[in-house]
Amino acid sequence: MLTRRALLSFVFVLLLSSVPTFAQSYRKPPQAVLDVLDAPVTPVANVSPTGELMLLATGVRYPPISDLAQPMLRLAGLRINPVTNGPHRSPYFVALALKRIGDGAETKVNLPADAHIDFPQWSPDGKHFAFMNTTPAGIELWTGDSATGQIKQLKSVRVNAVYGDPVQWLPDNRTLVVQLVPTTRAPLAPPPSVPREPVIQESTGRAGPLPTYEDLLKNPYDEDQFEYYASAQLALVDTASSQMTNIGQPAIFETVSPAPNGELLLTARLRRPFSYLFPADAFPKEVEVWDMKGQVVYKLANLPLADQVPIGGVPEGARDYAWRPSAPATLGWAEALDKGNPKLKVAHRDRVLMLAAPFKEQPVELIQTEQRFAGLQWTEREDLAFVSDYDRDTRKLRTILLHADTRTEQPRIIWNRNIQDRYNDPGALMTRLLPNGHRAIIQHGDGIYLNGTGASPEGDRPFLDVMNLKSLQVVRYFRSDRKSYEVPIALVKNDVMQFITRRESPTEPPNYFIRTSLAAVQDVTAASTQQSPMKEALYGSVAKPLTNFPDPTPQLRGITKRLVTYQRKDGVPCSFTLYLPPGYKEGTRLPTVVWAYPLEFSDAATAGQVSGSTQRYTTITGPSELFFLLEGYAVLDNATMPVVGNDPEKVNDTYIDQIVMSAQAAIDKAVELGVTDRDRVGVGGHSYGAFMTANLLAHSDLFRAGVARSGAYNRTLTPFGFQNERRILWEAPELYLKVSPFMFANKINEPILLIHGEADNNTGTFPIQSERMYAAIRGTGGTVRLVMLPLEAHGYAARETIEHVLYEMINWFDKYVKNAPPRSAQEQKAAALP
Repeated sequence: MLTRRALLSFVFVLLLSSVPTFAQSYRKPPQAVLDVLDAPVTPVANVSPTGELMLLATGVRYPPISDLAQPMLRLAGLRINPVTNGPHRSPYFVALALKRIGDGAETKVNLPADAHIDFPQWSPDGKHFAFMNTTPAGIELWTGDSATGQIKQLKSVRVNAVYGDPVQWLPDNRTLVVQLVPTTRAPLAPPPSVPREPVIQESTGRAGPLPTYEDLLKNPYDEDQFEYYASAQLALVDTASSQMTNIGQPAIFETVSPAPNGELLLTARLRRPFSYLFPADAFPKEVEVWDMKGQVVYKLANLPLADQVPIGGVPEGARDYAWRPSAPATLGWAEALDKGNPKLKVAHRDRVLMLAAPFKEQPVELIQTEQRFAGLQWTEREDLAFVSDYDRDTRKLRTILLHADTRTEQPRIIWNRNIQDRYNDPGALMTRLLPNGHRAIIQHGDGIYLNGTGASPEGDRPFLDVMNLKSLQVVRYFRSDRKSYEVPIALVKNDVMQFITRRESPTEPPNYFIRTSLAAVQDVTAASTQQSPMKEALYGSVAKPLTNFPDPTPQLRGITKRLVTYQRKDGVPCSFTLYLPPGYKEGTRLPTVVWAYPLEFSDAATAGQVSGSTQRYTTITGPSELFFLLEGYAVLDNATMPVVGNDPEKVNDTYIDQIVMSAQAAIDKAVELGVTDRDRVGVGGHSYGAFMTANLLAHSDLFRAGVARSGAYNRTLTPFGFQNERRILWEAPELYLKVSPFMFANKINEPILLIHGEADNNTGTFPIQSERMYAAIRGTGGTVRLVMLPLEAHGYAARETIEHVLYEMINWFDKYVKNAPPRSAQEQKAAALP
């Protein structure tokens, strides 16, 4: 038996061993890192519907921690600021300018003092814009004149921005549909000083998988708070007079969408009973069409709580409901034919329906999809629609072209590809805002437009194509050259003769350009000798700059990067982007950081496809691993960690073996290139990359240390699947234990730094995951440090947090990687080093 003195001595020693976990103030990284964090923010742009103007908005990249410390209610999967009656921790902008595309003239918009605005919305005609401004007293509504840049506040308007779309233009370009804080709302009753009742939940034998959602309702008072802050009064607000006209009664609106004719509203209202197991988007809801007085014109659906949806499935009943943009008031939606269950064997999984006002007829069935409905897009003319469906087993995405009204032609499959096959991605259908305020696929004659990333073995080279709707012939009008990264973002006059791009290169910061095609006219019939998505442009174009943003971080131009490809020992192709620090001398072996995020693939060919581009402007923001470059490290960024399996149900059975094999191949290649010191390599990742990091340290001796941010390490705490794992814990208990690094904490014999936001809101990555992992490694004698970040969610935001995370990461790797002592002979043998 321990004596009292011996017991006190033991406690004292235990306390001393825990000194590193004591609270410290926020720390700062090296000055070179701070200088980059201090760099000015480059504005983001949005082109007007007419193609005549650009809005340039300058945001706040790193808000102060005081922003995150504002009051927050965590209710029904939402984070609400009760003071503003809006979302907690929304990104905001502090400067705004208008630029004319024709002559480049720029007009500064004089925002209110201490502005915290959201990104402005153009009116359909582009003559006005609207934005919200968050103040300590609530959320204001402002409008602006795009010709003069003059703005004005709509007096007495207090926006409720908790849920749904709070502000939308009507087609008249004068009226806004706004969700308001109800003026009749009484003060919320304080929480009960003593419990009113027990909290009871019950299940009566029906299976219903439960993902590990965050911020759920917990008790009746939470229900009351959610209903109080999320309930909004719909109103029409006249932007000229500020006059408000209420529509119906206050409710919790998930959807409010004006019809293209401006005479009706598609609404989805949440209703009780609420759930303590699911977030708001799963709550029961009434889906209805209202007139502008709030009277129900048509009831589309009365949807129950979505608590019986199978894993990978969809709810029964109407879903993905929306207006057809090219018709006055026609609804489209999808319904499951397989009870929403992807495991049922059926000929068709979904059907797509359409119904026009006045909604007196039976809905028209447009198509039954063989696989799960994945989207419906309409062209701006005629009756053409593109319907997509997706097979989760083969990962095949099909796009089908159909005539919705005439039915004169059979639906045609336009594309049918593996969704992970980036090399054969045809691009996205380009859309524009119509005069009625709805977006539709741009159509010029028989031509529609596609822009895409242009993935290829040499990296991404974005493109702009024109496709003939009759012949399906595709003509390429633009492809980014090999020395820059240039993305088409908008068509000026809704044809390909002039278009706007965003261009950057390793030495040039991103700027906007207007390109004029050298083609005499738009030609959608020209033959192209190359039919591959990687073909070159048939016509050239001339670029004229629209902006001239300066280089905010010239000190980073000394960084070099290149794409490196290789194979792991089973023949699966892999790649990483090799970054080398400024002033690197050829032949010098450097301490190296491998940063990665595993992905699952159905075949090796797609697993080995290259993503990203080395021709992008090197910018370093947030708690990026690229900051290690300023401290003399090499970085193997986006090192591919493919997990390949033909059976999507069992692909993770070899997860551990495959990530270790991939890590070994990456290190071997970097050593072969002469840039990496094999004895000084660290590994890191965020979220699923953190899970990977802990597993690599537990199951290999390839690395000297690791950094794992906001990860999940015990898969028994995510029992209904994780990432793309389809089996639940009780179907594959051995797998869940095998891939959980928590179960192998005693084998993590390299130092690991665990970082986690205390307010993590990501499904599955509860903060307790890092806390328990720390306790497990510490308890089994490992070297571990746990940093919990106050107020931070899954991604870190505050300036103080970013600085501290970088301080921790750099210090950790400096100590355990850069300045690590040489491995002993025994350690080299364990690591299988040459």
